[in-house]
Amino acid sequence: MSSVWTARGMPALLWATFLGFSGFAVLMPVAPLWAVHGGADEGGAGLVNGVLLLVTVLTQFTVPAMLRRFGWGPSLAVGLVLLGAPSLGLIASDSLPSVLALSAVRGVGFGILTVTGSAAVAELSDPRTRGKAVGAYGLAIAGPQVVLLPLGSWVAETVSFPVVFAVGALPLLGVPAALALGRVLDAFPQHESSRVAGGPSTARASLTLLRPMILLLGVTIAGGAVLTFGPQMVRDPAVVIPALALMELMAAIFRWWIGGVADRFGAERFLAPFVLLTVLGVGAIAWAVDEQSVPVLLLGALLLGSAYGALQNLTLVISFASVTRRHIGLASSIWNVGFDLGSGIGSVAVGAIAVGYDFPTALLVTAAFALVTLPLALVRLRRR
Repeated sequence: MSSVWTARGMPALLWATFLGFSGFAVLMPVAPLWAVHGGADEGGAGLVNGVLLLVTVLTQFTVPAMLRRFGWGPSLAVGLVLLGAPSLGLIASDSLPSVLALSAVRGVGFGILTVTGSAAVAELSDPRTRGKAVGAYGLAIAGPQVVLLPLGSWVAETVSFPVVFAVGALPLLGVPAALALGRVLDAFPQHESSRVAGGPSTARASLTLLRPMILLLGVTIAGGAVLTFGPQMVRDPAVVIPALALMELMAAIFRWWIGGVADRFGAERFLAPFVLLTVLGVGAIAWAVDEQSVPVLLLGALLLGSAYGALQNLTLVISFASVTRRHIGLASSIWNVGFDLGSGIGSVAVGAIAVGYDFPTALLVTAAFALVTLPLALVRLRRR
């Protein structure tokens, strides 16, 4: 385990990732609340993270070319600045247009951070222990969310929104680590891992990568919906804070733990059980919100959080294992598109459905989509 944490370049990557995702996590539920504070309804609130993640996805397709043009360090440093600085700008206005514009800028920064970070893990890690390396990277992502995501909305509503916006600027402190990581990666032998356009092999790789991406969509649509609308689905902070904290804690634990297990036994065999766990978890949360059952809400958060963390690791490991080294950048881009597209759909679609119906109905729709992805989790096992 120590070799994964101390491998060349990994400490800088993990520190930059930790700070970057700290700023991202604390605003995930708070930015929509800020828009509601300014008069937006549930649909408008859903657009806040929807715009953030739409711009993120569009940016992610450009990152491999950006890395080739400007290098790892400058690219990641700019990403952290664009992710962190707009948080301070939120202090100026809670109007929906202003919040959406700043969310779009944050989306550019987040897109750079996510693709650069996951591609760097593949570059820095030994394929034999890549699951553990992805787990360490995942822990740097999920760790701050355990504390900041559930507490952010409580601090905003009981202390002040500007305090949260100051925490949202933490990515700015990661710039030195980004430049240090860049010096390590730029010293690596040049190859074509970041190429996203080319011959038939790239097209085949893209098709291969669609399977883990769609599986990831299933859990991130559900997870994104709960993380975005948790404070609005359950208004009592004494209930929603423990539930979101439990979900993020289980996500952090399982995103780390499943990496070593995948290295030992292979990632494929664990896909289907965690897809089913996604369905059970989000279904339980929907029932709990409808019936106002705290124990079932906590159970659902535990189940969904476990699947949310495990499937992130498993699908990323499978994505990297499905391609050659020159397509690592492609694998990172497509996986991150799946993650953020799912989170964005979970935000926008659930918000729109909740306006017309209610949150339990919207959550059940996400459970149904996750269930539809189950055959993709089983198909590889049937071939063996």
